Amino acid sequence: MIEETLQDANEKMDRSLEAAREDFATIRTGRANPGLYSKVLVDYYGAATPLQQLASFGVPDARTILITPFDATALRAIEKALSDSEIGANPSNDGKVIRVTLPELTEERRKEYVKIVKGKGEDAKVAMRNHRRKAKESMDKMVKDGDVGEDDGVRGEKDLDALTKKATDAIDEMLKRKEAELLDV
Repeated sequence: MIEETLQDANEKMDRSLEAAREDFATIRTGRANPGLYSKVLVDYYGAATPLQQLASFGVPDARTILITPFDATALRAIEKALSDSEIGANPSNDGKVIRVTLPELTEERRKEYVKIVKGKGEDAKVAMRNHRRKAKESMDKMVKDGDVGEDDGVRGEKDLDALTKKATDAIDEMLKRKEAELLDV
């Protein structure tokens, strides 16, 4: 039973790690990348729709992204969503495509991105601690109900702590790499 709880906690932590990795990918470094807009939601006929489902992307040069909507009527909604995003670029539209020219990263903007990344890293660590807390409560309940022995509960808690440490260390490593990538001129 404890193994099942540990396995469940491990799967949840892996999913949270993958979500953190995706979040970090949305923070831009020096080059234009369509992944920057993977988390942007567009109000499309009253429903929050991911931008990837509404448009195709092109990267003609290092600082420009061309966004071609599949439905021309969504052009204004996409432009508004891009303007409201935390990426910090101003989109311009010519009636058919939206051109996003990313500004040169200044040191101030790089530091701002580092703060955003650190916030996302802390959110991921909080998610890990929440998974740990839920698993520990489940194990404590098993011990209290007499389903497993106290020794098994203590061993399970140590294994859970090791899983949590491994996951938070992975987040710290991703954070360190992304911060170095952002501050590299």
